Amino acid sequence: MYGVCVETADAGRGVRGRYITDDLVPDIVAGPYLFLEPEHAYVLDNGERAVGYVIGTASTPDFVAAYQARWLPRLRARYQPLSAPPVTEEEHRLEVMFHPERWLLPELAPHPAHLHINLLADYRGAGHGRELISTFLASVAAAGATSCYLGVRPENVNARRFYAKLGWRPVEVRGAEPGTYLVHPTGEPVHHPGTTGTAAL
Repeated sequence: MYGVCVETADAGRGVRGRYITDDLVPDIVAGPYLFLEPEHAYVLDNGERAVGYVIGTASTPDFVAAYQARWLPRLRARYQPLSAPPVTEEEHRLEVMFHPERWLLPELAPHPAHLHINLLADYRGAGHGRELISTFLASVAAAGATSCYLGVRPENVNARRFYAKLGWRPVEVRGAEPGTYLVHPTGEPVHHPGTTGTAAL
């Protein structure tokens, strides 16, 4: 799953070789979900390897608290918090890593669940993304979440089209470009399959 994350991060462009370690992005947006909430992690494999996944949480506030208490201590053996404001792209990634409370946005409070979904390019467009999202929404609904959000980069046009076809709608968040955050009730089925994309990382 870390390999899928590395290959699909940055709106599908991939981040292999970009940072001090290829584990940097997965350690922020894949590892904590696998470690803290494996019950909401679903993997698509081709019989030999993982080729896609959906991961997330039923409660973003609870996830942030668990991340700070149980995941950050594991990261401190490999990464150091910044001593000055971030400047480089890698430093901005580290800033996110050590400040998960930034995910607690007031406008998203009515949508407690959130997810990340990624598929390798060869496995998009066949309905796998729709099935993964449907499975995840049912999973967090069973845990009590009534609505879910995700983030998508505005320039990721294919992903935005995909989510629109599945019934995700934009929600305004102060300081974020319109369309960056999308929401979907967990109790409603997603619509027909379309060309799948990659959630923002």
